[in-house]
Amino acid sequence: MTTTSARKAVLPCTACGKLNRVDLSRADAQPKCGTCRVPLVLDAPVVLTDANFDTVVANSTVPVMVDFYADWCGPCKMMAPVFAQFAKQQRGQAIVAKVDTDRNPGVASRFAIRSIPTIALLKDGKEVARQVGAVPMGQLEQMVISAR
Repeated sequence: MTTTSARKAVLPCTACGKLNRVDLSRADAQPKCGTCRVPLVLDAPVVLTDANFDTVVANSTVPVMVDFYADWCGPCKMMAPVFAQFAKQQRGQAIVAKVDTDRNPGVASRFAIRSIPTIALLKDGKEVARQVGAVPMGQLEQMVISAR
């Protein structure tokens, strides 16, 4: 039996970059960084890097949806507001993250990212779905529903 307390994640602080364990079932309590005390952002895409990607993905008990993108990419720019809105909708239910493929070539290479944007859904540390190109909100929702 799964309880709401089983929704755990490790997320980087947007202010200091330190990783924090978070109980997503208590997202309404507005958790703060254990180091700098800045509130952790749970309703916007989390920025992942080569350095923190594996820790965040491995320590999440909820699906992790990752947008592999680049700042110069037109379709990525079109996808950004949809992905940001999706992060708000998934607050406490899934981790919605972004990886800049230009700044993080290690993760991009490991996932064989050849086109951007590429949306990958990971569960239990393993990729379970992938979509290449900009996608509508409904398709993002279906990807997460299928992983639960």
